[in-house]
Amino acid sequence: MNNFKRLNNITGWATFAVALITYTLTVEPTASFWDCGEFIACSFKLQVPHPSGAPFFLLIGRMASLLAGSDVTKVALMVNMVSVISSAFTILFLFWSISLLGRKLVGKKADELNQSETILVIGASLVGALAYTFSDSFWFSAVEAEVYGMSSFFTAIVIWAALHWELIEDEAAENRWLIFTAYLVGLSIGVHLLNLVTIPALALIYYYKKAKKVTKLGQVIAFMGGMVVLGIVNVGVITGLPSMAFSFEKLFVNGFGMPFSSGSLFFVILLIGALAYGIFYTHKKGKAIANTALLSFAFILIGYSTYTIALIRSNYNPPINENNPSNVLNYVSYLKREQYGSRPLLYGPVFSSQLTNIKRNESDPLYKMSKDKYEIYDYRPEYEWAPGSQMLLPRVWSSDPSHQQIYRSNLNLAPEQKPKFADNIKFMFKFQFGHMYFRYFMWNYWGRASDIESSGPVNITEAKSELPSPLRENRGRTNFYGLPFILGLIGVIYQLFRRERDFIVTLLLFLFMGLALVVFLNSPPVEPRERDYIYVGSFYIWAIWIGIGVMGLADWVFKFIKDATTRAGAATVVALVAVPVLMAPQTWKGHDRSNRYHQVDFAKNLLNSCAPNAILFTGGDNDTFPLWYAQEVEGVRTDVRVCNLSLLGTDWYIDQMKRKTYESEALPISFEFDQYISGINDQLLFAEKTKDPIDLKQYMQFVKTNNQLIQEQVMTGDFINTLPSKQLSLNYDIESVKKLGFIPKEKEALLNGQVRWEIGERSLLKNDLIMLDIIAQNDWKRPIYYAGTLASENYLNLKEYMQLEGYAYRLMPFKEDGASDGFVNTDIMYKNMMNKMAWREMQNPEVYYDSETYLKVPIITARYAFLRLVDQLTRDGNKAKALEVLDHANKVLPDKVIPYDQLCANYALFYLENGNAKKGLEIADTMVKRADEMLTYFIGKGRDFGVQVEWGPNNVNEYIQFNLRIIQVLANIAQQNGQNEAAQRYQKIYEKHAGKVQ
Repeated sequence: MNNFKRLNNITGWATFAVALITYTLTVEPTASFWDCGEFIACSFKLQVPHPSGAPFFLLIGRMASLLAGSDVTKVALMVNMVSVISSAFTILFLFWSISLLGRKLVGKKADELNQSETILVIGASLVGALAYTFSDSFWFSAVEAEVYGMSSFFTAIVIWAALHWELIEDEAAENRWLIFTAYLVGLSIGVHLLNLVTIPALALIYYYKKAKKVTKLGQVIAFMGGMVVLGIVNVGVITGLPSMAFSFEKLFVNGFGMPFSSGSLFFVILLIGALAYGIFYTHKKGKAIANTALLSFAFILIGYSTYTIALIRSNYNPPINENNPSNVLNYVSYLKREQYGSRPLLYGPVFSSQLTNIKRNESDPLYKMSKDKYEIYDYRPEYEWAPGSQMLLPRVWSSDPSHQQIYRSNLNLAPEQKPKFADNIKFMFKFQFGHMYFRYFMWNYWGRASDIESSGPVNITEAKSELPSPLRENRGRTNFYGLPFILGLIGVIYQLFRRERDFIVTLLLFLFMGLALVVFLNSPPVEPRERDYIYVGSFYIWAIWIGIGVMGLADWVFKFIKDATTRAGAATVVALVAVPVLMAPQTWKGHDRSNRYHQVDFAKNLLNSCAPNAILFTGGDNDTFPLWYAQEVEGVRTDVRVCNLSLLGTDWYIDQMKRKTYESEALPISFEFDQYISGINDQLLFAEKTKDPIDLKQYMQFVKTNNQLIQEQVMTGDFINTLPSKQLSLNYDIESVKKLGFIPKEKEALLNGQVRWEIGERSLLKNDLIMLDIIAQNDWKRPIYYAGTLASENYLNLKEYMQLEGYAYRLMPFKEDGASDGFVNTDIMYKNMMNKMAWREMQNPEVYYDSETYLKVPIITARYAFLRLVDQLTRDGNKAKALEVLDHANKVLPDKVIPYDQLCANYALFYLENGNAKKGLEIADTMVKRADEMLTYFIGKGRDFGVQVEWGPNNVNEYIQFNLRIIQVLANIAQQNGQNEAAQRYQKIYEKHAGKVQ
């Protein structure tokens, strides 16, 4: 082994070690928010997560979880370490990929490189790999149990394998590497589909090596061939093969009268047999290309076969069994991600398009399994739109009313004005390309303004001392002075002029994993979270160019240094200091998740807000997945049935809710499968037929029997059930309810034998219908809770009947008039908030809690709960207890760790009202000082702090008004409580800024 190969291996593994140590020191010790809790729970017990599953990731996660031994609290860490190790290997293969491309730029084989060339290639690889190691988006995914770390690993190893294949001269060895690459692609399908978009670019690598003469036409044909292979894998294999299996299944079961699964089994045997014969025949006849192609296809299928885990495990009905892919019908739906619907891509309607007709598409029937065959129970709808209302490349497609408002506001469209194609393209470039891609790109290689949602690139000319303290102390802020971007740009130009073919391949990889994905995903104007992690493949390619930029730096910038070895060393050292060394300490602050536990404590707090054997309605990822983790892995409160309303509109989830799970009995749902199967009772339109309230139990019976009294005809000609009144009622026996023992003695007088409320002029979705059925059938036997994190419409206008007991509202058979946000049971809530809640490391100022996630739902939920309890204690005249709760709230969520937010103005109010003026004014002064700094910065200096003014939800004007409101509210609070000096001081600050914006 010559010096280069030895150094290449040693330095590559050293870079791997740097990445491994970095990510291990900053890894999340437990389940993170978003999908991580679900993936950890599903890994631990091999359950079935949301489509499209990531079965290979789950298998590896399951093996990792065994390393936790008997300590279930360490399971999450072990699964998180899968991402850590995968990400470190990504850096290793990135290093070696840059090294391969660097040697091609030099134009020599490994054993021909001299000392200066060795230093240059190794230095370029080191700088590029370390730049990506410390990049924002990749680091984020590297330290949590999400699929993107492992997906990046497969992207890296596939690109490296393709580049290594180029160097192989032996044809047999070449073919083995092609088959190996195909196997990696197959395995990657079981992690995430992002890896597939590398195929068209890799097809060019094959063409460049095999073509005797490279032509432009040949390049186009090779590229299109790669697109065909991508289509075959993405459509033909992933969803096509299961769809073909169902065609055989339907023939065997319905046509031949054979048992279920017989047709699918025959198809699998036929496919394996045909592949085996094809491989044997082409080998025998010496058809090497055809044989390699068939073997590659076979190995893609072997890798893809990890998806059989979902099919197998689903048949055991695990507690988490999304889409229930236990049969070929549901399995196809699972792989097609039908649960999430679709978005128009190349041609379709926009938000203003007028729907003229809905008809049945009889070529696309919906099947269900009956006793002994597959039956058609409905047809997919086919929508017809007014002529001229559809357009090419529809970007402004979302019909959500709030999205329409954003479209109109940002495109300057009048209320009835229809968007033109130019408006459509403007949205694509300014929001989808600008806000949803280039903003993220700049975070990674230019600098990030802050971790506040929708923040943009940093102003590189701005000194940190010029910033107000909330921004200066924001750990998500980075300023790389654009150096990684500039070095990457040098690499782009250098590769273009020195190795045009490699540049074309690299550029295609960059575009396909970046802007092409943006076009394909077609984002709506609002996303629930930042989506930078989707585009890490594109950022990976830029890191390759950063590495190549070191070579350009040596050749162009340091050309004045005569000695080649010194020149290579100087370029490497300068680039190393200017890029990864600059990036590492800054990015570390915003990615160090060590000692962070509150996401799991938040889940436990929500569960512990509930009485035993409760039903808890939740709504989104962050008030569901952490709860699944807590129950499935750590065994916390498994008596509580978590019922996610987003999923309760699906037939498979309703089925699961009708089964017992752990200590939780089945939910009281009276509907049968045929009454809630997909397509049936999906939406019950409001069609008022009576002003009187409808008895809820009777209404449920009408829906189940499709009673004509509540039906209306729709465009398709079908009759559907409706909601015929805006008022509902539910009768109950007072004495029976009293005997259940959950009604406080002082509230028994409010029992009148009927819950009667106005649900409003609204349609009911299937999840609303099933929720109402649960309420109707429960007869108050089990506690029913609504998480405080739900959207207002999820409470069905029942808040006057809801009792707040912590993080959740309990539905009660009596109401308190005027309690538009529920009423507080101070005894129960005091015990829950003061004694049952967990706050690990929330008092530790060294622990990082990012603004985008933690300072929204978890913290707002906690502080709101404390404030509601304090408010009621204050109203009851219990000042001592109110102050005790306030002190506890400030102790467990101190300002030094979790800065005061807008809710904390109420802390000042209640401290003042309950006799602790010193503490109240201390909080008010702190909040006013910060608001004053922010307003001085935004208004006085005319800065925008990188916030996306036009498209972001936190635009500058809103931020200014937000801070002005805080000061005004605190001035009013001070004045109302006799603190005139403070009130005048706050008012002067308010007037100083308000006069500049009016």
